[in-house]
Amino acid sequence: MKKTIKIDYVSDIACPWCAVGLGSLEQAIKILDGAADVEIHFQPFELNPDMPPGGQEVIEHLTQKYGMPEEQIRINQANIRERAAAMGFAFHPEGRKHVYNTFDAHRLIHWAGAECGAQAQYRLKRELLGTYFTLAVSLDDQNNMIDAVKRADLDPVRAQAVLSAGTFTEEVRALQAKYASMGITSVPSLIFNDKYLLQGAQPPEAFAQALKQLAAEE
Repeated sequence: MKKTIKIDYVSDIACPWCAVGLGSLEQAIKILDGAADVEIHFQPFELNPDMPPGGQEVIEHLTQKYGMPEEQIRINQANIRERAAAMGFAFHPEGRKHVYNTFDAHRLIHWAGAECGAQAQYRLKRELLGTYFTLAVSLDDQNNMIDAVKRADLDPVRAQAVLSAGTFTEEVRALQAKYASMGITSVPSLIFNDKYLLQGAQPPEAFAQALKQLAAEE
């Protein structure tokens, strides 16, 4: 009987390295070649919890956050887009336009996992990453998130009800507090089988090695 390896993938929709890391993990699972089943659960983390409605222009935001000149920020963003493409994520060629608060996206991701299962949650997570990084449209516009729900083959009527009613606010806040209490301050952070932590967008080979070790554990 094959083992099931559980991964809690702590991440944010607004984090480009979280998209890169997910693509890398997907490649690692292919390298594993069925030696174990892998079940991914996406957990919430907000890079910009205090971002007001309307967001902030991305270059302005990153220059303020990292204290780098605009030219260096643009070079760094181009490098991330190249890395993402290598991992199977086609980012918008001009990059994202704004940085937004992502709490509503996290509520939708939690809804998908709680009511529709891990595979549905995975589809929605990927579509929301695509909304932000590939389509480069506003996360403040709920219509864009509902479009992601439709692309993930989930119920848009239920999703709109979740957004409108503030459903799963307490649950998402509790999960954010849980992972903060574990000392997680950067993403992506991957917790394997509730025991082992790997942080950052590791190469596929590094993730594959971790998965193989877990598959071989007695």
